[in-house]
Amino acid sequence: MYPVSNAFLTAVKANTRKYYWTGRITTTAETVYEFDQDDMVKGSGYITSQCCGSTEIELGTVYAAEMGISLFSEINRYTLEDAKVELFYHLQVASGSYERIPMGIFEVSEANRKAKCLEIKAYDYMVRFEKAFTSLESIGNAYDFMVLCSTACEVTLAQDRATIEAMPNGTENLSIYSDNDIETYRDVLFYVGQVLGGFFVINRAGELELRKYGNTPVLTVERKHRFSSSFSDFITRYTAVSSTNLRTQIAEYYALDPDDGLTMNLGVNPLLQFGLEETRQQLCTNILNDISVVNYVPFDSDTIGNPALDLGDVLQFTGGQADSNKVSAITSFNCKIGGKMTLKGVGKNPRLAQAKSKNDKNISGLLNQIEAGRIGIHTFTNASAFTVTDTDTKIISIQFATSEDNHAQFFGQIIVDVDADAVTKTATAEGDVVIPSVAVDEPEPVDPDNPEVIGNTEEQTVSVSLPVSWSEDGEAVVHFIFEFNEQTVDIHQPEETWHSGKHTILLYYPIENVVANYTNTFNVYMRVTGGSGTVAVGGCVASISGQSMGADAAWDGKIDLEEQVTRFQIGGNLAVRSFTFTDGWEIDELVKREYTDSKSGRSGIGGFAMPVDVNGSNV
Repeated sequence: MYPVSNAFLTAVKANTRKYYWTGRITTTAETVYEFDQDDMVKGSGYITSQCCGSTEIELGTVYAAEMGISLFSEINRYTLEDAKVELFYHLQVASGSYERIPMGIFEVSEANRKAKCLEIKAYDYMVRFEKAFTSLESIGNAYDFMVLCSTACEVTLAQDRATIEAMPNGTENLSIYSDNDIETYRDVLFYVGQVLGGFFVINRAGELELRKYGNTPVLTVERKHRFSSSFSDFITRYTAVSSTNLRTQIAEYYALDPDDGLTMNLGVNPLLQFGLEETRQQLCTNILNDISVVNYVPFDSDTIGNPALDLGDVLQFTGGQADSNKVSAITSFNCKIGGKMTLKGVGKNPRLAQAKSKNDKNISGLLNQIEAGRIGIHTFTNASAFTVTDTDTKIISIQFATSEDNHAQFFGQIIVDVDADAVTKTATAEGDVVIPSVAVDEPEPVDPDNPEVIGNTEEQTVSVSLPVSWSEDGEAVVHFIFEFNEQTVDIHQPEETWHSGKHTILLYYPIENVVANYTNTFNVYMRVTGGSGTVAVGGCVASISGQSMGADAAWDGKIDLEEQVTRFQIGGNLAVRSFTFTDGWEIDELVKREYTDSKSGRSGIGGFAMPVDVNGSNV
């Protein structure tokens, strides 16, 4: 409730009151137009605001308030784009003076000129947060995220750091992972509001303010102050919260004892995904403690109006059908300028929702990205090159889950550079050699006692046999094995026989009987005999597709560490210069079946950072 004097509270409850409204329009060119109630078309002005939907209490909401009014004014409507509109309510108190309270600051979204008046529709600064969120990964406490949003969207914060950090979960470090459904700064505020157990509004000064539900009434509304009213016959109260863990895909359930009320479903909050299990439990328990104060009777009432009332205010109704021992909270209002003020408080019936909430706590949480009937596709690409020989080597590993029992399909394409072992071959070359006949004329003998034997020879055929050997490119056999949930698929194992060179193979396997809400793992192993096969970076692509599916991103096996040490002193005047320590580790999980880690680089040891070369590996 906006702070007002006791004289104001007395005057606003009187049978008659004297009041009037004024306003101010400030254009982007800093031109100011003042107007009063005589400039307003009677019955045209209103202010509406809400912090929940139409059926139940919500956490983290970021609704924008709306203002509409028609003025007898000749203001150029084209100058009103993004103009600022301020409204004020003036009430005469017992002393005869008027007490003024602000009713909010709004920015013009529409200005329509009619024959005799100017129609204006405007919204508060909450719409400024409807701006694309550009930070993929962030870390900090709740106030850090609030500062990030307010700075980017040019809206002042109503609370300081000490106030926010004094709240439960206010000092906890929160992280946003890169794969999330955050699109705007308004989404960030929604998740921050959930963590803090409240909701965000733009207050009357145009500042972003976090509010929480309470149980202490700020005002009593008597029967004579109501034109009409309706009260539910049940009390809305919460005794449990449910939050989906994206990593385990389980809806974690935290409850009070006895657990006989409603369950507040937080869904998949990106700020609640990192950290230890104990930290997550503490965060959700603090949220439960905040929401457990809700013990409201839903209502709907037309009242004489009290413009000092705000969203989240707890009221006590007396007289008529109201139960004076119960309280209600304002979750929406419609304030008519010069007319009635409609107040409303929503809430679910615990008796009707109990069966559903008790069933939800035993069911695995479904991710926001999973929608029944929608086809989900999750891909895999190798981040490092690897060489496969005659050992079964895991080359593809995809984890996935579905929200219902169905089937999925695996597709893969692998480009393999095969180096087949050379093969030596031997053979025997056989054939006949023909020696032709020779005819020579007989000369006169030089020595009659020793004549030369020269004469005719006959044609002869000689059989020849020679051993021959040579080396040529061999053939490598490439074998693939599918494994689903640690069970090898024996009936279908693709195999190819290739010579040296680059080859492409397409893999396919239908995955039947996928169990719902269970983490499934599909692996592909590769083995090469008669040579080796090398797959370059990005040479192995695969996907699993199916209905109602979710998957976790794969870790690339790399850990990078960096530590910076500033200048410091030892003893008296001995100073050590600043230095940086950088280290890197890589685990080749998809290359060998045994565990292997390797470390290299220069590591600083000792106070003076003496570099020491470290090379080697542990197997």
